[in-house]
Formats: sequence, C-alpha cells, structure tokens
Amino acid sequence: MNKTLTLLVSVFLLLTQIAFAQTKSKKFSSEGEFTSNCEGPAVDSDGNVYAVNFARDGTIAIMNGKGNASFFVTLPKGSTGNGIRFADKNTFYVADFTGHNVLKVNLITKDVSVFANEPKMDQPNDLAITASGHIFCSDPNWKDGTGQIWHVSPDGKTRLVAEKMGTTNGIDVSPDEKKLYVNESVQRNVWVFDLAPDGTLSNKKLLHKFEDGGMDGMRVDIHGNLYIARHGKGEVAVLSPEGKVIQTIQTIGKKVSNICFGGRNGKTCYITLQDRGCLETFKAKTAGREWAMMKAFEENSKK
Repeated sequence: MNKTLTLLVSVFLLLTQIAFAQTKSKKFSSEGEFTSNCEGPAVDSDGNVYAVNFARDGTIAIMNGKGNASFFVTLPKGSTGNGIRFADKNTFYVADFTGHNVLKVNLITKDVSVFANEPKMDQPNDLAITASGHIFCSDPNWKDGTGQIWHVSPDGKTRLVAEKMGTTNGIDVSPDEKKLYVNESVQRNVWVFDLAPDGTLSNKKLLHKFEDGGMDGMRVDIHGNLYIARHGKGEVAVLSPEGKVIQTIQTIGKKVSNICFGGRNGKTCYITLQDRGCLETFKAKTAGREWAMMKAFEENSKK
C-alpha cells in the first residue's frame, strides 16, 4: 500500500470515529427536584416536558424548554406514576405501579381518571401506544425476576398478551406498528414480537443481549432504532432495527430510568436520572416515532 493510499485510509478511519464518537448528555432540570422514582418522561405538542414524582411520589411535573419545573397534577391517593405516553394533543396515560392502573390525564382540565385497572398486574411499569390507541404495558415482578405484557384496548379493556418472561421494562412500537419491542432489565435481553392490528403478539425473537448493566425505559425513532436507558450503566444505547449497537450516549448520572423525544424537530432527547433526581438532555440524529405521531395528529386535526 503506497503512502497516499495509507493516508487516505487513515483519514477515512478518523472521520468514521468522529462521526460515531460517544455523545454526552448535558444538564436540563435542577438536580434533586425529583425523588429516587424520577421517571416518565413525555413531551406535549407545545414542547413542555412531563415527568413523575416531583418533590414527592405521586406527583407529575411540567417543565418548559429551559428545564424550569413546577407541579402539574397530583395523582389519586395510593397511585404512583412511572411511564407516561401521549395519546393525542390533550391526553396522556400514566402507568400507576402502586395502584395497578393505567391512568388517563386531561391536559386541559387536569382531571385524572382510571382508564384501566387490572388487579393481576404486579407492577405496571412502562407504556407504549399505537396511533389508533392500543396501549401495551410492561409488568415486571422484581421479587421473582419475572414479567409479562398487557394489552389495553382503546376502550380500556385489559388482556395478557405475553407471559413467563423476565423483568419486562422498556417497551415501544416500531414505526410501521408491525413490531413490539420490550426489554428485560435483570436478564439484559431485548425482545421483538410481531404485532397484529388487534394487539396480539406472536413470533417472539431475541433482538439483542447486553453482557453487563441494566435496562429501563426505551423509545424508538422514526427509522426504527431503539434508544435504551441503561440503568446503572450511565448511558443510553442505540440499537439498529437489526439489533446492533450503533451509538452510545454517556450520561452524567448513572441510574438512567427513561427517555423521550421532543424539541422543535423531534431530535431532542430528555432522560430521567434517579440518582440525580433530575432530567438531562442530548441531541439525537433522527426524530422520535412518538413525536412524529403527535405531529401527524396535529396536522390531521387542522384538516
């Protein structure tokens, strides 16, 4: 290999390393404002960020684009929020892990109601939602190291769609809504199911297995890449739809609990940190699926 070719190869490898260099998160909200159950998060159509357990468990905070937080609602007695998902411009759902509920919150009236109650749920943890309003709820049993997945229909009826799993946690739907992804925190597995229009799951396959660290919340971007909160690892891992790690984002805190997309173009990621009691942020290369879905809802409502 001549010197010119060697130099070109070296430059190419350097540019490749720079392109895929590890991104780092930065501070967003003030440290210590949330409890150790800091979770959520979710973004409305105006760019406000919501997260659960602000100052005390059982609350939900609203933050503006600068990270200034204030109380939004207090959940009913006995309820503690975890994952949040928007269904439309004025409605979001909350996984209530102490009340065994999926709660419904109206952004305009701030009314909180029980959308679905399932006593057989161990601990509803995180939510995923389709454009037509089908909700999927991960349900881990931390004590036994097991888990399952529930489907909640648009009219609030629950049914078990996957059982005998590990500690199911982060969950989301592919951009074409033909796949459902779920991870298992303790077992470090990421699974993918075929998803039918009625919410039925089939053809379970292992997408990726991490060798260390935990996993928590998870979101999909518009290209089908999975952004996974690596709880205890202090990072967010990005998986391709084929299950390859294509990027790692280093976080300030270690206990990353969940993630969502927002910002002007849907490429701003907000993450909750349970050890720091706050949110951090970083820029993604592409917009989030849920953010794009919300924008589509807005456009359709104008027609």
